[in-house]
Amino acid sequence: MARWEFAFPLERQHGVPLYQQIARAIESDIRRGRLRAGDPLPGTRTLAQAIGVQRLTVVSAFDDLVAEGWLVSHPARGTFVSADLPDPKPRRFAPQRGPAGMSARAHYDILPAPSPELPYDVPRGGLLFAPSRADVRLAPGDLIGRAYRRAIGKRGGALLSYANPEGHPKLREALATMLASTRGLPATAANLCVTRGSQMALALIARALIRPGDVVAVEQLGYGPAWEAFRQAGAKIVGIPVDHDGMRIDALEQLIAEHDVRAIYVTPHHQFPTTVTLSAGRRLRLLELARTHRIAIVEDDYDYDFHYDGRPVLPLASSDPAGVVIYLGTLSKVLAPALRIGYVVAPKPLIEKLAAHRSYIDTQGDQVLEYAIAELFEDGAIQRYIRRVRREYRERRDALVSALRDELAPHVTFDVPAGGIALWVKARRGLDVDAWARSARQRGAIIVTAASYTLDGRAQPFVRLGFASLTQKELQEGVRRLAASIPR
Repeated sequence: MARWEFAFPLERQHGVPLYQQIARAIESDIRRGRLRAGDPLPGTRTLAQAIGVQRLTVVSAFDDLVAEGWLVSHPARGTFVSADLPDPKPRRFAPQRGPAGMSARAHYDILPAPSPELPYDVPRGGLLFAPSRADVRLAPGDLIGRAYRRAIGKRGGALLSYANPEGHPKLREALATMLASTRGLPATAANLCVTRGSQMALALIARALIRPGDVVAVEQLGYGPAWEAFRQAGAKIVGIPVDHDGMRIDALEQLIAEHDVRAIYVTPHHQFPTTVTLSAGRRLRLLELARTHRIAIVEDDYDYDFHYDGRPVLPLASSDPAGVVIYLGTLSKVLAPALRIGYVVAPKPLIEKLAAHRSYIDTQGDQVLEYAIAELFEDGAIQRYIRRVRREYRERRDALVSALRDELAPHVTFDVPAGGIALWVKARRGLDVDAWARSARQRGAIIVTAASYTLDGRAQPFVRLGFASLTQKELQEGVRRLAASIPR
């Protein structure tokens, strides 16, 4: 054969069998255009002699290529390149200029974007006092995996189709039942929208409520990703100070007197990052202000399930007959961050708007996962898991408290929170927390200082020490590293 010769070097010591190497080489020549549709190939004996292999090796290669659709075999005529290739190489619509590969630069303007919340850079062997993470090592992976497989087997066809952007009705019913029994929320499935985590919930709420220039009051210190969700919708963010009783309502009243406030974002149960609980008197006044001035309260109840001492205070949304509170929560901290399930509880007109916005950016959630989680709620499996991890996190909180008192009492002070997954620690006079954090990082202990939770990035003498993601031994070792890192 004059027009085509096998030019691929065979690797005889290679782990890939020779017939597969031959088949892939011929496929490559077809893709590259060295062999075209209808071109004949040499006979199996001729090709075997030319490249020094047994004839059966070439026969096996040809058989594979015929089965895959690259070649066709005609008895008594020979073997030819197929006219109907399985996946023909696309042709360029214009000649290639310059080096191959994607351009490193965009030849158009890109609008500014906020810096993403990236995972913390933890060196090998490092211990991260994660400010808002649960321990994925405790996640009930086997339990969820079995429920997921059961859901596919039981309802596979229906669950794999398009569905309501408000979330699977079975999960919405299960969440409504759970929220009524544990949080006193008088909600039905019609008042719920399931989202891929609480951050999506915040983004959807912002789209549904905020016009460019609207004022949103937030806690200062507070949760930056929530602020950014409102900023992306055009909001002007105004911080309200926080003290030992939560958001200062007197400062909020002054803001309302001076500006048209569209929404108030709060974390009243375990305030982020300070862990304090909004007092009963301030809760009542906040609800009264919202009703009087027609302001939406966005209540982010991100860790309600983790309460250890006494009875938890019910959410604002449990005392809201006027419909001013938009309540959002998440299962991602209870189960695992990769299982993106959040939810919004609100009057039905808002739920419908959230679903409409969601349909244009995400269409719908993971129906199989939502169905599986609903079944786990119905048989009590998630409730039992929450009770187990709550006991574990209480022990971890106590271990961190004990270690701090033993190792760092001269340098820090703190109140023991009744719940949540972190401690808010104040440095005593003379300790520079940012210098301490840098020194601790060099010793493999990573902490997040208060500057991360301010609107202006100014340093404050506090750190938030998360305890949920570390074992008791890891917490003790981490505190030893922190103690050794105190600047002398």
